[in-house]
Amino acid sequence: MAVDWLGYSYAALVAVGGFIGYVKAGSITSLVAGLLFGLLAAVGAYLASQNPTNVWLSLGTSGTLAVVMGLRFLSSWKFMPAGLMTLASGLMLAKIVTGMRKRSHSS
Repeated sequence: MAVDWLGYSYAALVAVGGFIGYVKAGSITSLVAGLLFGLLAAVGAYLASQNPTNVWLSLGTSGTLAVVMGLRFLSSWKFMPAGLMTLASGLMLAKIVTGMRKRSHSS
């Protein structure tokens, strides 16, 4: 079983982003959301590491963050933090969907 290092890295980025939002702006919402979504992304990476076909939690987490942060980016046009999280979440979505497509064609 391969470890989903990219998934764990994404989870760390999300959690650290929430912590930085709290430190810089005093935003409890950023802290809670960052830690919650970081935890969900980490659990998703763990599940995908155990069973590469079990990507649904990772897909839901990165998809939700891509939409929410994408909307925030479109309203503010500020790259930090909304643009960065939109980009990172979009890349995670692309990774997950590409992996799903490869597995469906090989079986």
